[in-house]
Amino acid sequence: MNEGFWLKQSTYEEQPNIRFRYEVLLIAATNTTDNYVAWSTFSYFNNLLGDNLRIPLLLVKEDDINQDGKMDKLNFRLELPLSSSEQVYSMQLILTFSYQLFRMSTFEMQSMAYIHHSSSLPGSQLYIDGDLKLQQRQALNHRGLDTRYNVSVINGSSPFASAYDLTNIVGSYQERNVTTVLFCPSPVWIVGRAANAPFVVNAVIRYPTQVITYQPGFWEMIKGAWIQYVSILLIFLWVFERIKIFVFQNQVLRTVPVTLHKQHQS
Repeated sequence: MNEGFWLKQSTYEEQPNIRFRYEVLLIAATNTTDNYVAWSTFSYFNNLLGDNLRIPLLLVKEDDINQDGKMDKLNFRLELPLSSSEQVYSMQLILTFSYQLFRMSTFEMQSMAYIHHSSSLPGSQLYIDGDLKLQQRQALNHRGLDTRYNVSVINGSSPFASAYDLTNIVGSYQERNVTTVLFCPSPVWIVGRAANAPFVVNAVIRYPTQVITYQPGFWEMIKGAWIQYVSILLIFLWVFERIKIFVFQNQVLRTVPVTLHKQHQS
């Protein structure tokens, strides 16, 4: 963003260093009396669930496809056990990540992907394939260490139910100026679950190169202003030179010769 000659914001591309933190919170709405079953990697939350707790089978694998030392995607599969009478109509899932940028400022945070879907038909599987994207309300600094959001998304050490309430978790997370969001335009809800078969969440979460907005430093601002100044100056010099040539060649201005008389002293 430019205001006059001064560069206020600029952008660059960087693939972030993202790693799955193996923190999961799942709530599925069902047709049972309590209307839901749930599970998490947080023992305090699981202790609060009682008969609503369902311990799933979890399969996780991160891939570095181009072997550059940075992970490119997460393959996540969760199989939630259900009884033959239980049916899932909606699902909410939170996964947390470590997120790092290094090219300009060193930026570190703990972020999340919020996955949710609902249907009027009971499902057997939810399949998603999406990108974990950076969202900024504020530009990053051009240098230094920024760890203001390197704090847990979910307070797993709390014994209180309010710490695991999705409204509180998502609301607190959205107060940040820098977050991640899972962009998945076409989730697939599959119906027709066999008796005693688990409900399956099958997700592919990709870590693409991002366009990062940052505040340029002093010398970068000076460089940008100087380039703009020189560009405009050259245009004006060329225009003035053409005007000068036109004026003299076409005698636009009338000239009056002046004779200087030298006085002799006697």
